[in-house]
Amino acid sequence: AAGLWTVFTLGGVGSKASAQLEQCSPLASQSLLLLLIFFYFFISDNSAFSSSNPHAFQINFNSLYTALCEQQKSDQATLLLYMLLHQNSNVRTYVLARTDIENLV
Repeated sequence: AAGLWTVFTLGGVGSKASAQLEQCSPLASQSLLLLLIFFYFFISDNSAFSSSNPHAFQINFNSLYTALCEQQKSDQATLLLYMLLHQNSNVRTYVLARTDIENLV
C-alpha cells in the first residue's frame, strides 16, 4: 500500500513525513491507508448505504480530531480530513463547532 501511495503522490511534498510516520508507527500508517481505501469504495458504491441500519458504527469525533491535528504533516491524514470534511456533514459540523480549529489549520 505504501508503494501505491508513492505512485499517487509521485514522491510529492509529504513523502518524507509519510515515511517518518510509517517508521514510528507502521500500524497507524497502514490503518490510515485502509481507512482511505474504505472511504473511497463507500463513496463510489452507494449500495453499501442501502441497508436498514445506516448507522452501523459510531466514532468518537474528539479522538479523530485530535489524531488528525497531530498527523497533518502526512499526505494520508490530510487526504482523509479533506474527504471527511467534504463528504460527511457530521464531521464538518463538528470541526466547525470546535473552538480550537487553529490546531487543525
